[in-house]
Amino acid sequence: MGKKLVIVESPHKTGPIGSYLGPAYKVVASKGHIRDLSTKGKFGFGVDIENKFAPDYVPIKGKKSVIDALKKDAKDAEKVYLATDPDREGEAISWHLYDALQLEEDKYERVVFNEITKNAVLEAFENKRKIDQNLVNSQETRRILDRIIGFRLSKFIQSKTSGSSAGRVQSVALKLIVDREREIEAFQKEEYFTITSIFEAIEADLFAYQKEKIELHTREETDAVLEKLTDTFVVESVEKKSKKKESKAPFITSTMQQEASSKLGFTSKKTMSVAQKLYEGIALEDETVGLITYMRTDSIRLSDEFIKETYSYIDQNYGKEYVGYIKKGKKKENIQDAHEAIRPTSIYRTPLSVKPYLTIDEYKLYRMIYFRALASLMKNAVTENTTIILDNQDYKFKTTGQIITFDGYLKVYGDYEDTKDSILPEIKEKEVLTSLEIKAEQHFTNPPARFTESKLIKMMEELGIGRPSTYAPTIDILKKRGYVNVVEKKFVPTEIGFEITDKLQDSFQHLINVKYTAAMEEDLDEIADGKEVWYEVLDSFYKEFAPSVSEALEKVEKKKPEETGEACPTCGHPLVIRNGRYGSFVACSNFPTCKYIKQDEQQIHEICKCPNCEGKIVEKKSKRGKIFYGCNNYPSCKTAYWDIPTGEKCPECSSMLTEKNKKIKCSSCDYKIEK
Repeated sequence: MGKKLVIVESPHKTGPIGSYLGPAYKVVASKGHIRDLSTKGKFGFGVDIENKFAPDYVPIKGKKSVIDALKKDAKDAEKVYLATDPDREGEAISWHLYDALQLEEDKYERVVFNEITKNAVLEAFENKRKIDQNLVNSQETRRILDRIIGFRLSKFIQSKTSGSSAGRVQSVALKLIVDREREIEAFQKEEYFTITSIFEAIEADLFAYQKEKIELHTREETDAVLEKLTDTFVVESVEKKSKKKESKAPFITSTMQQEASSKLGFTSKKTMSVAQKLYEGIALEDETVGLITYMRTDSIRLSDEFIKETYSYIDQNYGKEYVGYIKKGKKKENIQDAHEAIRPTSIYRTPLSVKPYLTIDEYKLYRMIYFRALASLMKNAVTENTTIILDNQDYKFKTTGQIITFDGYLKVYGDYEDTKDSILPEIKEKEVLTSLEIKAEQHFTNPPARFTESKLIKMMEELGIGRPSTYAPTIDILKKRGYVNVVEKKFVPTEIGFEITDKLQDSFQHLINVKYTAAMEEDLDEIADGKEVWYEVLDSFYKEFAPSVSEALEKVEKKKPEETGEACPTCGHPLVIRNGRYGSFVACSNFPTCKYIKQDEQQIHEICKCPNCEGKIVEKKSKRGKIFYGCNNYPSCKTAYWDIPTGEKCPECSSMLTEKNKKIKCSSCDYKIEK
């Protein structure tokens, strides 16, 4: 018999895993998924609805040769080990390999490891098992649901709006963004005033009159208070309290994406791409090894071995007083807890020790993951918080300060936190202070903030929409489809985004909402636990979904593009206004036979050459009247910027440099300079 065959997903894993297992094993890669649903049958779903939603699978384009090669390897092998990723998607890929390669039950084993290190891989081979069919059923149900909803809702969207697609999670995420934008548009700002007293060493703000909180809504109210105040203040109380600042739990997928967004400026897609490389293996001086554990997880659990190793490391390097305790966290619903939190595979593999072998982005992310896991097992920081209350004619002013009395976990994670010393001078009760100035300032209430990637992921996680593996792809597709623009790192829905959301809510409000989508995720969890029958869940869903779509397709009027009253100079058909990702444009109604696009007056102002084609970057105006800068070859080239392009390349990543408010910054990375 031949060697023992190990099949992993990524070719990057074959080298390190092969070196751990030795010459008796041959390690090959499936290169991700090998099969998907066909487009046969009713509505092209690739499932037999009348036969318990039996799926019809076909090789993914370009994967037939991979399957044939794997079949040959499996036929020659003594044993086949399916070592795909340790989550539901990985379990489904193992099942597809088992089925497509026609493996016999006694000839295969399923092995699962959470990190690509020698000990973890060898231990996985000591704990072999068979494929967990419940996990497979859950993942395949998700795929079938997404296919049915995606195909039917996309058909509806394409026929009734200017959009191109809709989806189970995607459309709910878009609704969150659209709803927030409408809150902002409907927001009525309110005027209010603050009064601040400035002393030699401190500033104190008015917060109460006698024992009641005070709010000043008009200039008249504010002036009336100012008239009563003198420049003499009496220290009413000085209160000092010791407060613990708890270290955060180690990263899960969502918190890693949120922190990488806010602290490193990474998109969720970039974060997952960099994390994938760190997980799959980095070539160090004497070995190739995965630096972090699996990066798709919603569990904060850490292995006993890692905890023990880390406690020892903390004791040796920082002292016994810094050794903390295990973070248990609040038990959340829908936590799969299939594997550990995201952590370094060895606490002794410090960021500085591996820095020479990493790219800048890999180092930044690894450093943050490493110190977050280390900090999670360190003692809480302790601060002494001081509150000073000053009295002036029964008007109470307050100032606060903070001193870190024990840095605890901040010793290693301080770079990623805002906790700093804010030292107040020594002031005693009944002391009299003389104010240098008392000033009033006018303010206005702010509307709700638009979602950043970080905030949107946090909201999706809290609402139970999607799962760790879906956050980044969902956000990416909203941007690619032109349903949202990113302005100053915040999501702004486009006209198409508004239009799609409104059409879906008119006809599918009972399906495209947070509650329904979260409940569907719970059903998938129940299938994974063996508590629900997968095809019964699909049947229940489809009986409600199918009539809704049929009714909407029949009753909702198709949106006709607005005619301009001009004829196409190429073919004579009417010119119409179409919506694109970067606003509206005039084109021929005979598209795709005629691809004429009018270059109108707003496109005359040339800024620079387009970096991605032979076109020109010109000044344009969106449908809402906002100026932006895009390629005149749109829609074949979708290059666009909100800030003014300079025509120069970024010295760090070669993307376009843009200018705003006398500041030049890169359109892609964090590079910036002051003029």
